[in-house]
Amino acid sequence: MPRPLWSGAISFGLVTIPVKIVSATEDHDVHFHRVHLTDMGRVRTRKVCEIDGEVVSQDEIGNGYEVSSDETVAVTDEELEQMPLPTAKAIEIVAFVDAGSIDPVRISDSYYLAVGGQVAVKPYTLLRKALERSSKVAVAKFAWHSRERLGLLRIREGAIVLHSMKWPDEVRDPQELAPKVVEVGEEEIEQALQLADRMTIEDLSGFRDEYRQALEDIIAAQADGKPLPSPAEDEEKKAGEVVDLMAALNASVKAAKESRGEDHDGHDATVHEMRPAKAKKTGGGRAAPAKKKAASSKTTAAKKTSASASSGSKKSAGKKTAAKKRTAS
Repeated sequence: MPRPLWSGAISFGLVTIPVKIVSATEDHDVHFHRVHLTDMGRVRTRKVCEIDGEVVSQDEIGNGYEVSSDETVAVTDEELEQMPLPTAKAIEIVAFVDAGSIDPVRISDSYYLAVGGQVAVKPYTLLRKALERSSKVAVAKFAWHSRERLGLLRIREGAIVLHSMKWPDEVRDPQELAPKVVEVGEEEIEQALQLADRMTIEDLSGFRDEYRQALEDIIAAQADGKPLPSPAEDEEKKAGEVVDLMAALNASVKAAKESRGEDHDGHDATVHEMRPAKAKKTGGGRAAPAKKKAASSKTTAAKKTSASASSGSKKSAGKKTAAKKRTAS
């Protein structure tokens, strides 16, 4: 069992349940030391007093609050522990709410609550069964790390889980970040829903931290004096490239089907390209007959002009011949 981080009790009306807080998650990140690259010696951070420039040991460091630019008051750990706070050593359940009403943005760290001795087994089981049979979760207040916190109690595989929560005024308003209103077609929405349906899975346990694995491979290669792994060849995308949303959705649905091993029956739904109501005629489709008609008109006009010019030339030549005959006689 992991080392308990906090010991106290759950206060549920007149029921008291001794519990211990245990972290519900583990840190598997790769952590680096700061080192001097010349000789690989550790580089550590020294805690120095700004007034006298002396290095200060941990037992000489305490909590201070800056009242003004020239005044700071000290607050000791003993004073914090003796604060007249009902939740100082208790997780006090203050309400029950529907589980779906909790905004996930407000949920922070997660902890398991372990029973604090044999005396806590029965009340712990009572609270667990009450939460299991209800669609509600318990909202609680507790003090930890020098501040009062808001918590959420729910059940996970037979254990009571405590989720630390943000207070309502700690969550920023997203309105200023929301994009401007744009028109989205029903066909686009339907295609996006089809993509979401194709990508739906039941279990997330298969996901792995690929970045950590790649980092561990680099460290192993460095330690063994071997060549570093070759970087993955990712398809480069041009910056600022305009994306055809419908084509991208169609391609995504197709890729999702292929990844799930689904056979194509030739009747897959596709979204047709949307064109303006009055498209410019560019020589294809229906524009060709108009061009042929125009060309035919021009040819006819040219023939008429040529015939007229030829007729005029013959008449002129006839007049000149008659004039010469009269002169000769």
